[in-house]
Amino acid sequence: MSTFSNDNAEDIEAGTCKPKFQTEPTLPIYLKFSDVTYKVITKGMTTSEERDILNGITGAVSPGEVLALMGPSGSGKTTLLNLLGGRLIQSTVRGSVTYNDQPYSKFLKSKIGFVTQDDVLFPHLTVKETLTYTARLRLSKALSRQQNEKRAIDVIYELGLERCQDTMIGGSFVRGVSGGERKRVCIGNEIIINPSLLFLDEPTSGLDSTTALRTVQTLQNIAEAGKTVITTIHQPSSRLFHKFDKLILLGKGSSLYFGRASEAMAYFSSVGCSPLIAMNPAEFLLDLANGNINDISVPSELEDKVQVGNSETETRHEKPPPAVVHEYLVEAYESRVAENEKKKLMTPLPLDDEIKLKVFSSKREWGASWWQQYCILFCRGIKERRHDYFSWLRITQVLSTAIILGLLWWQSDSKSTRGRQDQAGLLFFIAVFWGFFPVFTAIFTFPQERAMLSKERAADMYRLSAYFLARTTSDLPLDLILPVLFLLVVYFMAGLRLSAGPFFLSMLTVFLCIIAAQGLGLAIGATLMDLKRATTLASVTVMTFMLAGGYFVKKVPVFISWIRYMSFNYHTYKLLLKVQYQDITPPVNGIKTDDGLWEVGALVAMIFGYRVLAYLSLRGMQLHRGA
Repeated sequence: MSTFSNDNAEDIEAGTCKPKFQTEPTLPIYLKFSDVTYKVITKGMTTSEERDILNGITGAVSPGEVLALMGPSGSGKTTLLNLLGGRLIQSTVRGSVTYNDQPYSKFLKSKIGFVTQDDVLFPHLTVKETLTYTARLRLSKALSRQQNEKRAIDVIYELGLERCQDTMIGGSFVRGVSGGERKRVCIGNEIIINPSLLFLDEPTSGLDSTTALRTVQTLQNIAEAGKTVITTIHQPSSRLFHKFDKLILLGKGSSLYFGRASEAMAYFSSVGCSPLIAMNPAEFLLDLANGNINDISVPSELEDKVQVGNSETETRHEKPPPAVVHEYLVEAYESRVAENEKKKLMTPLPLDDEIKLKVFSSKREWGASWWQQYCILFCRGIKERRHDYFSWLRITQVLSTAIILGLLWWQSDSKSTRGRQDQAGLLFFIAVFWGFFPVFTAIFTFPQERAMLSKERAADMYRLSAYFLARTTSDLPLDLILPVLFLLVVYFMAGLRLSAGPFFLSMLTVFLCIIAAQGLGLAIGATLMDLKRATTLASVTVMTFMLAGGYFVKKVPVFISWIRYMSFNYHTYKLLLKVQYQDITPPVNGIKTDDGLWEVGALVAMIFGYRVLAYLSLRGMQLHRGA
């Protein structure tokens, strides 16, 4: 039954109450971490500086519990969550992190759900489509398509998304679901696999208090079904705070408290810090973590330190500075709590060796086979991008260009030498236009999808090879429709050779040019992964290829003539001339009218060569650990 539904009574009366799929049995995972330290090295122009992000954090969480990581901004909450979820490179981590007393292994990726702080979703897919594709990619290949779709529907009802299941997710320029619904879709993407461990990074950010409370209530329900839940939380309401079982309070990367959330106030009272007025416990704890002790009683030890520091002046009753408060709280935690907690972690878990060893496996578990991954990603790609490809702006751009060209070259004469020279200008423009257009479309492919690729690859949703092939081939049907419309308009308006052979060969030539140019765009985008730099490099490259395309300059100096052979404009232009003027003498622009196999071979080599470069660039990119 949905936690979010406001119509519980009505559903029960109607007999439509859905059973909770989360009650399905899952592998219990006990998470322990001791003395966890993490440092980063920031490199300047001449020197490098080592910066501590986490300092000796210790804690544990068991199935059935919700552990909250609290602290002010920059305290290390997200870093600790990423570290526990296996998202950081282990060589930079010190200390011990175990899952059922075993170290992290790739097998755990299929047992971990990780909800990132940013809602990374495809804007043009509906809620139902988003969850269905996730189910088909991540759930066992033994399940049928109908079973996967049923699981997606179960999650929709579990999270109260039934009213918006056929609504687009939406984004910056597309209207869609609300912020709370987006967050629930992100949670649904992870709980759909029935994870043993669920990590969430600030799941209540940007939500109103009621929606936030319902979100945390869902997390509590998930935990009660035997899952282990760890979440960062920034500033919860008092009602939200009391929903958590355990709490870690962080300040400047150090532990200030670990234990039962309900006992936190009593602990800080025992070290001399308690609120002087009625206060939300979370607000009180965050004030302490920030070193802000307004409206908070100060222990005598801290007052003495301030008075000693001010002994030379007449100033009295000053509040201790934040650094002093932080140091006092860290020392209090180390002396009163830390050692006891470390001893508890030494106690062996009440689990069979078989269950312990289940999590220790270097073998990845893929939800779908390679071919299934390819087919699912291919269909998803077409559904997501059809809106961009068939936008009125793009169609108008292509057709208006085609009509203008048709009018300028209206029924041009191919029988005279002057007329053929004019037609050669048209053919060169076609080669340039369909070389330029795909490059600047394809450049955005991987940089724009980097966040989604990182998120999905970190969860082992699919192999990189399946994604790459599906991403590049799903564009082809969409990419080749507009050129057909373009050529249908231009070819007959301009009066080019009116027979089936030349028309279809011209179309095939343009297709080869588009696919080669698209490969160049993919390679530049994947290599640089920065739109500004990629656009600059593409502009210079495309301009160079155009100038070397054989129309502007006939005699190129020997030492730079090799550039034209790298230009797809050059090979496309030559092929178009050969198709139009195969049996005509003298040759137009000095180009021999042979069979054109060399040019076809060059374009095919570019099609595959650029894509291999793009794939290797993606493979070498550090998306996330284990990706």
